[in-house]
Amino acid sequence: MFDQYMVRKDSLENVTEGGRTTGFRMGVRIADYRGCFLPLHNGYYLEVDGVFYPREQQKFAINGKAPRSFAEISKAVWEHWDFDAEGMLYVEKEGGLAPGEHVVRIQQSVLASYGYMPMQEEWVKNPPVPGGGAGSGKTHVVCEYHLMLKEEN
Repeated sequence: MFDQYMVRKDSLENVTEGGRTTGFRMGVRIADYRGCFLPLHNGYYLEVDGVFYPREQQKFAINGKAPRSFAEISKAVWEHWDFDAEGMLYVEKEGGLAPGEHVVRIQQSVLASYGYMPMQEEWVKNPPVPGGGAGSGKTHVVCEYHLMLKEEN
């Protein structure tokens, strides 16, 4: 629904910890017309420059908390991701990304938070893998962005 606003275009940057570049991150918003309880956020299908980064390499930071894996987020049952609140999607990649423009292909997985559909009980036990369309909420397609990596200070 709000696919074109899902990734903040000026937010792609490398992450450095202890003098070592350990990955990259980008600012993301919920691609829906309302927020959701955080455990319904199931991760992303993510490709950067043709390289696929599975959910296990991703962490998500929201509400002033440190980045967490989606396994950790699945247990944050009282925490909410408000509409228009920006989260940060962190990706583990030794050395980070090279300077310049990058092609980011992304699909957000947010499980439906209203009504009952037969597959939802199964999705609670075994969340769908982002990218196949199942559990994609209002982001029915893999979106493509061309983002410039922010220069390090």
